[in-house]
Amino acid sequence: MNEADIERLLEKFDQSGLQELKIDGNGVDVYFSKLANKNEATPVVGSDSQLTNPVASVNDCENYKLKASMVGLVYFAPGPDKPAYKAVGDHVKRGETLCAIEAMKLINEVKSPVTGTITKRLVNDGEMVEFDQPMFEIKED
Repeated sequence: MNEADIERLLEKFDQSGLQELKIDGNGVDVYFSKLANKNEATPVVGSDSQLTNPVASVNDCENYKLKASMVGLVYFAPGPDKPAYKAVGDHVKRGETLCAIEAMKLINEVKSPVTGTITKRLVNDGEMVEFDQPMFEIKED
């Protein structure tokens, strides 16, 4: 299964009434779910590559932890000579871009699912992030 196949499959899944889809075979595991974010499909592709939209989870005790839902390189600015999307201490509104993750030569913007103040950045610029790895802590308003 190549990138084009996955993109076509994601498009069809996104248009379908299915909530989840899992395909295992030939060294590639594909899992799509609309359950994490009711407005967008959240695909998770196994093997060497992953394409996804951001997924976040809540730490019940304190701050909101934004977690990566894909494996890739994280970037905090849109380019090497550009300013950072957001820094620690910045106030963010829901939907604002916090960083980008490069996966399979595609740049995927990571948007904040909550409104609040960034209290911690848990990964470094240019670092490889794993699926479900916390990237930011946000104190919600």
